[in-house]
Amino acid sequence: MRKLTYAAALNEALKQEMRRDPAIYVAGEDVAKYGGIFGVTAGLLEEFGEKRVKDTPITESAIIGSAVGAAATGLRPVVELMFIDFIGVALDQLFNQAAKMKYMFGGKAKLPIVVRTTCGAGMGAAAQHSQSLEAWFMHIPGLKVVMPSTPYDAKGLLVTAIREDNPVFFIENKMLYGLEGGVPEEPYTIPFGQADVKREGSDVTIVATAAMVHKALAAAAELAKEGISAEVLDPRTLTPLDEESIINSVKKTHRLVIVQEAVKRAGAGAEIAAVVAERALEQLDAPIARVAAPFTPVPFSPALEKAFIPTEERIIAAVKEVVG
Repeated sequence: MRKLTYAAALNEALKQEMRRDPAIYVAGEDVAKYGGIFGVTAGLLEEFGEKRVKDTPITESAIIGSAVGAAATGLRPVVELMFIDFIGVALDQLFNQAAKMKYMFGGKAKLPIVVRTTCGAGMGAAAQHSQSLEAWFMHIPGLKVVMPSTPYDAKGLLVTAIREDNPVFFIENKMLYGLEGGVPEEPYTIPFGQADVKREGSDVTIVATAAMVHKALAAAAELAKEGISAEVLDPRTLTPLDEESIINSVKKTHRLVIVQEAVKRAGAGAEIAAVVAERALEQLDAPIARVAAPFTPVPFSPALEKAFIPTEERIIAAVKEVVG
């Protein structure tokens, strides 16, 4: 299979879907002439023109708000929120309007909106451009929350998101954009709510999201050298969450470590741990462990930022703790 970067896979998904459906348009800060600050929308303006690829003012409330109106009247907007940290000024448009309009209108309204955004630390972008806030959006009924970890998943999940008739919050870890992987040339979809076992194992389940999937895989490879077999499971979507795959994996391994880049308190990992505690507590041979960032803003200092982000070594230590 040919290889593409994560960014190129997303770009290909956008181009193929825009060719398929003229109702799809792309809007956001620097998405047109500049091609997006991470290059994901490169070439769209040249192929589809200014009516379908639009640079917006620096006003996130207008970006999301205009998408709500456009979607409710028949278009299919894919709008870019440059950093997830900027969502604060557009929360009303997202969780009070986009997420609730179908419910408030008795199912008669369709809101086919995709909000693409970036998360994650590691670029020295400091506290206001480096957060992982996915747990906020898991708490909102009416929103679907997607976090792809590979180029293959990125393309397939974005195609699914664009074809979805409900609002999707599509979160891309900025440290993954240069990651290469096999990606089919033809369009394809990956169903929401379908986790993927990235590595099979028998001694412990590691549930990880986004960039942490790759650190979990590296940790699993090291643990294998010591005779510990770790299964790495990537939920791919947090809403809907594939509870059955998580439960089935825990029933097989009887131990669970959850890895997220977000701060530990009230994160996605807490919800996953609660699901397992409610549904499979008797299957556990050890307490559930969580590996996450400390409860602090993301530091600007390179040394402190490196200490902030969960590491392969911390994952290995957590696994050894639960394996005993």
